[in-house]
Amino acid sequence: MKNYVLVHGGWEGSFFWENIKDALIEKGHKAKLVDLPGSYGNEQAIDKVTLENYVTETIKVINEFDEKVILVGHSLAGIIISDVAEKISKKIEKLIYVTAPLLKDGESLIELMQSDKQGQMLPRVVFSEDMSYGSVDDDTWREVAFHDVKEEIILDILPKMADKQASEPFMTKAKLSEENFGSVPKVYVRTINDRAMSVGIQDQMIKNWKVDEVRSLVSGHFPTFSVPNELLKALL
Repeated sequence: MKNYVLVHGGWEGSFFWENIKDALIEKGHKAKLVDLPGSYGNEQAIDKVTLENYVTETIKVINEFDEKVILVGHSLAGIIISDVAEKISKKIEKLIYVTAPLLKDGESLIELMQSDKQGQMLPRVVFSEDMSYGSVDDDTWREVAFHDVKEEIILDILPKMADKQASEPFMTKAKLSEENFGSVPKVYVRTINDRAMSVGIQDQMIKNWKVDEVRSLVSGHFPTFSVPNELLKALL
């Protein structure tokens, strides 16, 4: 039996992982979801939505387990699970990145996205005048993120996506060391049809640190909805 903590990405909510959590529990594992500040399950003012608060919320859920956990992050959550592992490496059995940023020390997510010439998400994010948050319209979600997801699922997801995503977590530079973060085993799940974070940039990030296993899914950016069974196998 393993203990899983599943962390959702930007604009998302814990609903992203609900079906996978249920499947893990059905197979005899323990699994908990994190509702990040500012998400569908934990609405907060934009100024409360910071990487530090994301990390605090995630550690709170991890501490509900007495044993080590497998910490899984989708998309933006890659920067969260990395930071958590830097802070409490002894509590983490393994990190699993699902089409998620695996940053170098000193790099920010916004810098990574700007360097992804094939990534189609960042150019379509509309930022507020003060740059404190970004918004994404329904057409962008459909064309860039949900292009391989069934229509009935899209209709269920869209109303739950946040209108505003705070920019601060994107701008914060990673502080990661070989001693702490580097010591935790890592798995990367590539999504080869991803339009939001291209497979090219995923492959580039895999070289940033020692990654113990790489799995590939024929999927866009939301494999929990497009290929849930294949993603479950990768997590197991």
